[in-house]
Amino acid sequence: SYARRVCLSRRAPAPADPMLYADKRALETNLKVNLLAIREKELNYYTQNCQAVGTQAALLAGFAYSGLTQVAIPHDRAYALRIAYLLVTTTAMCFELIAVLNTTLLSMMGPGLALRGPDGSMHPAVDGMMIEYRTAYYCFVLGLVFFHFSAALFSWLIYVHWSVSTMVTLCICGSLLLLTRYAKRVYLRFRLPAEMVITGAFEASDVAAAAGPVVQRGDAASGYVSREQAQLIASSNQ
Repeated sequence: SYARRVCLSRRAPAPADPMLYADKRALETNLKVNLLAIREKELNYYTQNCQAVGTQAALLAGFAYSGLTQVAIPHDRAYALRIAYLLVTTTAMCFELIAVLNTTLLSMMGPGLALRGPDGSMHPAVDGMMIEYRTAYYCFVLGLVFFHFSAALFSWLIYVHWSVSTMVTLCICGSLLLLTRYAKRVYLRFRLPAEMVITGAFEASDVAAAAGPVVQRGDAASGYVSREQAQLIASSNQ
């Protein structure tokens, strides 16, 4: 009848093809997986650095602890010299232990947050490791410097003749100077300015600039990034 035809004509339009919806969701999922794979390289980089620094810091901390417990300090030496040796050696051990603890926690908790955290946890995990790794590195370097000072003071405690102690101290100071020059040379050779650092984090503006302007939903523009895709990039970085 005429009334039935009017009702049929007023019905809601047919839903979109489910295949297109599934393809769109699969594309978004693949995009998210690729973004996480890029950020995972940064995560592995900082994890390996933390393990390397932690291993060397533990070695130096063990040496400093041996200097406190396995060395028989002569009682006939000046009181100020003995106090200086104990303080410097203890300081070196403490800095190295801080580096060991920091790198151990970073190598455990950083990947743990990225792996078991909620959606988007990869980015705060990598950014947090990037910041905290610097603290561990500075503590390692300070502990290494104080370790040299401890070795120089040890020579004045053990050797009786001042000429021997002076020669040993000069050798240690020369070693520290060469170490500093070499570290500075390597740093300047491979230094990367902060404004040129490239991270694995993607912003919606980066994708839009690479693929074209962001269009509103429903616009027919082949090869353009949709607003949903831009929001997906932004949500993955939160």
